[in-house]
Amino acid sequence: MISNQILQSTLEGLKNIARVDICAMDVDGKQVVCTADMSECSDAAVEFAKSPADAQEIRGFQFFKVFDEQQLEYILVVAGNGEDVYTVGKLIAFQIQNLLVAYKERFDKDNFIKNLLLDNLLLVDIYSRAKKLHIQTDARRVVMIVESEGGRDNNALELTRSHFGTGSRDFVTAVDESNVIVVKELAEQEGSREIDKAARLLAAKLQRDGLKSVHIAYGTIVGEIKEVSRSYKEAKMALDVGKIFFDERDIIAYSELGIGRLIYQLPIPLCRLFIREIFDGKSPDEFDEETLTTIHKFFENSLNVSETSRQLFIHRNTLVYRLDKLQKSTGLDLRVFEDAITFKIALMVVKYMKYMESFEY
Repeated sequence: MISNQILQSTLEGLKNIARVDICAMDVDGKQVVCTADMSECSDAAVEFAKSPADAQEIRGFQFFKVFDEQQLEYILVVAGNGEDVYTVGKLIAFQIQNLLVAYKERFDKDNFIKNLLLDNLLLVDIYSRAKKLHIQTDARRVVMIVESEGGRDNNALELTRSHFGTGSRDFVTAVDESNVIVVKELAEQEGSREIDKAARLLAAKLQRDGLKSVHIAYGTIVGEIKEVSRSYKEAKMALDVGKIFFDERDIIAYSELGIGRLIYQLPIPLCRLFIREIFDGKSPDEFDEETLTTIHKFFENSLNVSETSRQLFIHRNTLVYRLDKLQKSTGLDLRVFEDAITFKIALMVVKYMKYMESFEY
């Protein structure tokens, strides 16, 4: 069933075109949505619902029945009489009937996409239901997950749907209250650059509409409908891993996660053991701000001493002194590639542990 909000908007639009007041009542004669109060027609609507007629004029009003798969859904009341009003009423009833069909089809597709994402369908059911719903099975697709907060209506789902439009071959749905999911169809020549551009356009649109902290993550491109759930799982991981290691980025791809993807799958006890072995019971959190800044800048400059000292505005010997001091306390010399890799991974593991531990409180 379509929402009352959509139905109200449709009736108001039809009124502006036809210049007549319209009311949709349920089978009990209760007004659902109206462009003007027609409560005086309630009893007549109940009697009309029981009659075999599909249309009838009663006391200056035209009554029409609107069915949903042979079940009476609405009694449509149009103010006025005469052949012109009757014709207009038939057209309005036909429009509402088509609207019911369209929304029912969208609901069926939405339900199918949700079950597809969650791996709730057998392989044979995926292809049979896709064929029945006229969904192409071998199209190239990618899954995006949109996370946001706030907004004028706090309705990210509808805002995202409006961005892609009703004529789009993309699917926009939600499997929980937190995120909006977009299953985007891609042309043969489209790749990661086009996906990133589409994500940025969507994020900009949602922010203009009042949503805050918009983050979008997406998986890899799949060529078969049965693989859509894999792209969804990848997008979910990208969203989580992005919060840990790429918190400054609003758009993140699964393919960009690098070693962070591996660290994210490590059990916390194993991470604690690793940190204890590397730092001998200490933690990088215990380093002072100057040391941490030096470490991060050294990594940013690919272990280049000269460039790092220049960007830190310190003498080269001062930087060497700091690195020597760090080596004495940790046993790791960041000027040696293997030690630098170990230290970098350890910093990422600590960041991951802190993020996961924040959910325990």
